[in-house]
Amino acid sequence: MEDHTAPLAGCVPAFGRHRAYPPRRGWLLKVHTALQDDPHVFQRPDAPVILGVGSSMVASMRFWAGAFGLVEEETAGAPGAVVPTARGRWLLDEEDGADPYLEDRASLWLLHWWLLTGTPCSVPSWYYVFAVHGFSRFTRAELLSSIQRAVVRSGWRSPADGTVRRDIACLVTMYAPQVGSVDQPRAGLEDVLANPFGDLGLLSTAAPRSHPRGDRSQEIMVATGAGRSAPAAVLLYACLDYAARDTAAPGSIAVARLASGPGRIMLLDSGALHRALERAATRHPAVSVVESGTGEMLLAYNAPPAVLAYQVLAGIFHRPDGPGGV
Repeated sequence: MEDHTAPLAGCVPAFGRHRAYPPRRGWLLKVHTALQDDPHVFQRPDAPVILGVGSSMVASMRFWAGAFGLVEEETAGAPGAVVPTARGRWLLDEEDGADPYLEDRASLWLLHWWLLTGTPCSVPSWYYVFAVHGFSRFTRAELLSSIQRAVVRSGWRSPADGTVRRDIACLVTMYAPQVGSVDQPRAGLEDVLANPFGDLGLLSTAAPRSHPRGDRSQEIMVATGAGRSAPAAVLLYACLDYAARDTAAPGSIAVARLASGPGRIMLLDSGALHRALERAATRHPAVSVVESGTGEMLLAYNAPPAVLAYQVLAGIFHRPDGPGGV
């Protein structure tokens, strides 16, 4: 997914729209439920009361629901109307949704994939860390400089350093929440537990240490093997979804290519991805991992990959169909 000439291609050229709040536990369901009652809820002066949050969090809730692809602007209705997408209804409907309370870790892995592969991706700093950067340990100052260079190479107008720093702080709070952290000095245990994506263990932080260039900013570590704890079926879904972006026909895709796309975003190497796909394929006869005549390992699929991706999702959550109705 990396483009060396335009590393943030496919992302929205905007930063900080989360208002410094990562997605909190229960937010996505609250948004989904409120929009079913009133598509204009975000325009209402009593939106904080309806959503049960502080006034500064309303815009953040709207942003995250859209960034995960769970809501969209309703073009046919009155201006400002926002409605759940097919994906949002499939996952979050309280009566028959796949996992409205996000109790299954598979849901968090799925949302992580949807967030990073949105069309376009709404969080370029997140995309840079997980899909482009390629380093497992770096200081905040290094990451700030790297993101700004990526912005320039992508042909965008450079955001203020402070805006990118807030992106980095929000990213870390989302995936590595800590009591009394540098990002949330007053954060307590309740604040940590409110960040569900911390359960995935994708990031961790460390205190500053000596650095050749005098950079004493806190270090961030990407847990490069964290994807081994992801359900194999979710990884298979991600790979089929990735393949479907190139073709609608049955065929195959190299596991090595998948490792540089879904594997990088889901934090596992080619070998671990290969093993996960083999495990998942035992439950899905339309999919197999095969060796080509030249010795290259391939993920083969005998039906359109988008159709199979939805079928895999349906199987994970024991649903009759996937978010695309297949």
